[in-house]
Amino acid sequence: MIEQLQQYKEELEKVAVKSAEEVEQLRIKYLGQKGVLKELFGAFKSVPNEQKKEFGKQLNELKNLAQEKILELKSSLSDQGEEARAVNDLTLPGNYKELGARHPISLVRQEIIDIFAGIGFSISEGPEVEDDWHNFTALNFPEEHPARDMQDTFFVENKNGEEDLVLRTHTSSVQVRIMEGGKPPIRTISPGKVFRNEAISARSHCIFHQIEGLYIDKGVSFADLMQTLQYFASEFFGPKAKIRMRPSYFPFTEPSAEVDVWWGLENESDYRITKGTGWLEIMGCGMVDPNVLTNCGIDPNEYSGYAFGMGIERIAMNRYGVDDIRMFFENDIRFLKQFKSAF
Repeated sequence: MIEQLQQYKEELEKVAVKSAEEVEQLRIKYLGQKGVLKELFGAFKSVPNEQKKEFGKQLNELKNLAQEKILELKSSLSDQGEEARAVNDLTLPGNYKELGARHPISLVRQEIIDIFAGIGFSISEGPEVEDDWHNFTALNFPEEHPARDMQDTFFVENKNGEEDLVLRTHTSSVQVRIMEGGKPPIRTISPGKVFRNEAISARSHCIFHQIEGLYIDKGVSFADLMQTLQYFASEFFGPKAKIRMRPSYFPFTEPSAEVDVWWGLENESDYRITKGTGWLEIMGCGMVDPNVLTNCGIDPNEYSGYAFGMGIERIAMNRYGVDDIRMFFENDIRFLKQFKSAF
């Protein structure tokens, strides 16, 4: 008899049903007036006295198992029914999923890339951790140049025992790699993240994004550079955009210039951002120094070229009226949600 009880238990534990009718049939079989349990309780009196205790214990366990199993199966079928009704009920409200937004830096970066891609510039990328040659020496930085000092550059310890590496201070290092690996004509832009050991303020940050451009060919002149930058300004800032070029110095270009865009002086933040001038510096540019061409294996007597580099944050500030560069790095959802319309 006890073996029979064990068989019933095993049957209940393995039972599976697909409908409410099958659950009801299972209930009748075990809990009905003529069911298994009713019959077993009736047979209890005929069990030998020495087995009554164990038989009664097993019988009660079987009863509890049958009740719990039937309730479990009913609940399972009920949940499946609710899900099915929910799927098929087209009158129920939908689940709203809030859309994200692209970061303003990404938006401006892509727009700049599209402008230069439209006039034949390809896209080049390179490593963010660079060696001295690509970041400094090939670009005509003398040994005593202050950019090599810890005040401007983040150095990375090289565990292989060779010279220390640096976090690139500009994407000009990508241009060196392109000139070393290719032959003119070269027309490319290099977007990417750069790092400089500078104090963080409303106008500057130790991490920012650049897009640098390079054009190498025969007969390239400063006039070609001016025409390219004027085209970019009119495409990005509008046909009425005002820019100016100021003489400057960069080790890798000669002659060199700074390019400013008119920001305005309408409020206090304009004075703070532009230092009271109304002009915001957006890029540096110039003709590629012949020493740089030589370092990269290009004959400066046959080829010439120009290069330019712009900070995306500064341009994004102008585009969206942001008066603090730190806002681009704080991941404040309230700030980022404003750009959802530009997704």
